[in-house]
Amino acid sequence: IGGPSSRRVALFKNNEQAGKAATDGGGRRSQTPLVNFNPFTPDSLLIQSATQQRNNRKRAHWNDSCGEDMEASDCDGEDDIVPPSKRITMMESNMMSRYISEFHELEKIGCGEFGAVFKCVKRIDGCIYAIKRSKKPLAGSVDEQNALREVYAHAVLGQHPHVVRYYSAWAEDDHMLIQNEYCNGGTLSDIISENYRRLCYLTELELKDLLLQVTRGLKYIHSTSLVHMDIKPSNIFISRKSVPSLDECDEDDDNDAMTTSVVYKIGDLGHVTRVNNPQVEEGDSRYLANEILQEDYSNLTKADIFALALTVLSASGAEPLPTNGDKWHEIRQGKLPAIPQVLSPEFLDLLKLMIHPKPARRPSTSDLIKHPVLLTAARMSADQLRVELNAERFKNALLQKELKKAQMAKAAAEEKVLSTDRVLTRSTVQANPRTSRLIGKKMNRSVSLTIY
Repeated sequence: IGGPSSRRVALFKNNEQAGKAATDGGGRRSQTPLVNFNPFTPDSLLIQSATQQRNNRKRAHWNDSCGEDMEASDCDGEDDIVPPSKRITMMESNMMSRYISEFHELEKIGCGEFGAVFKCVKRIDGCIYAIKRSKKPLAGSVDEQNALREVYAHAVLGQHPHVVRYYSAWAEDDHMLIQNEYCNGGTLSDIISENYRRLCYLTELELKDLLLQVTRGLKYIHSTSLVHMDIKPSNIFISRKSVPSLDECDEDDDNDAMTTSVVYKIGDLGHVTRVNNPQVEEGDSRYLANEILQEDYSNLTKADIFALALTVLSASGAEPLPTNGDKWHEIRQGKLPAIPQVLSPEFLDLLKLMIHPKPARRPSTSDLIKHPVLLTAARMSADQLRVELNAERFKNALLQKELKKAQMAKAAAEEKVLSTDRVLTRSTVQANPRTSRLIGKKMNRSVSLTIY
């Protein structure tokens, strides 16, 4: 961004000065709330924030001339949120354990360099979440910077079907805790390990679907001027959803056929950085593009494309990727590792293009989504959406059927009550004919004839 970094520095300096100069009416220093500054905030919001701060300063200058007997609401502006001159650390934001009070821990589902991930139920809503808890010590360390980077990136990105959803983050007892969406299918790394053990691999159609879904998530991340910088199987999460299949489904059949929809989601944003003015933290060397190792950051989005190609190759059953050595360099020269299954030449050519030694030659996320090789995967995704749509229609049809049954049962019950009332009335009339004179329009009337 041409001048964002300088603009950010100016914002900090102005806010520091404003914070130092802020005093209340009695000359005492006012307490302004401190917040961390999100480096991934879009520039448009930064400009808007700077404009608002200038307006606040103008109001503050005008407030100085207000009389002592003027109402506070007449001269006070909006409360300013001033970024701190020193970033808030983990220790400064300690509180009573929110993790214990708000969540019930079910099991540990993952562990890595950063820390551990736990499957938890939130006590208030009963839903399942994944809580990532960092290792100790964290305050002032590189791990703390990575943890905050992940929180910043999640907060800016918002929601997307192919990015793990973020809910909240907090610090307690020198730990950073991040509440994310729980993905019930584990990670792609788990699937690859299981496939190695069983000697079976994802088919070409499944590999294309994997490539297409993760590309969509990357396209969304890149559209916000951010790059992931650590795409690999352990950072691709899987959400499995079972839905009824309507191909040969009878409404009266209780044992409905089920189909599973697999959704791939990008997670672990601890290495995310901006495309412009990047602060690069190198990821896993097995998936690292050579230009990043050479500190060439001119085409960072293509580094994600390189890592994505190797991720798909790992899922295809390719031999474990090297961390260094001759084979590592061969891959960076555009040579694909050995694959134990037969893939179409067109698909192999696409993967080879994605690891091209020259980053500019690699396709962008937009190019990949439109690539003819992935059209079959796109059609498959459309079919999955159609299955889910049909499943919703099927559920609605069942609800309509149940509603109709309930209405018929209600009508039958009302008819039974009316029928019972008629029987009781008829019985009463037969038992006591005199009462027939008291019954509605069809009552028996006496006729008196006088003959002269």
